[in-house]
Amino acid sequence: MEKTQILVVGRHPEILATVVRLVNNNPDWNATGCLTDEEAIAAFQSQDFKVVLLGGGVDEVSEGKLKDYFFTEKPDIKIVQHFGGGSGLLSAEIFEALGSC
Repeated sequence: MEKTQILVVGRHPEILATVVRLVNNNPDWNATGCLTDEEAIAAFQSQDFKVVLLGGGVDEVSEGKLKDYFFTEKPDIKIVQHFGGGSGLLSAEIFEALGSC
């Protein structure tokens, strides 16, 4: 079975690395982490993501720009805002997004 691809966008390298690691703890998921809007857009163009996680540090301007781009390219993409709260909350957010796919 192919892993579900999840794009994680954040501005803090250490936090981003932690979130990617937590997502990848689920054997059915594969996270790609990006620190900049440009990296996120390039990754989105090259992979078939099912979920996008927008993490802490992504300001309103970037959030709007990214959402506009992602929804234009893939109207059914699920976008989740994740600002912390531990691995249990993170998993629940992803499962909820995937359940509505």
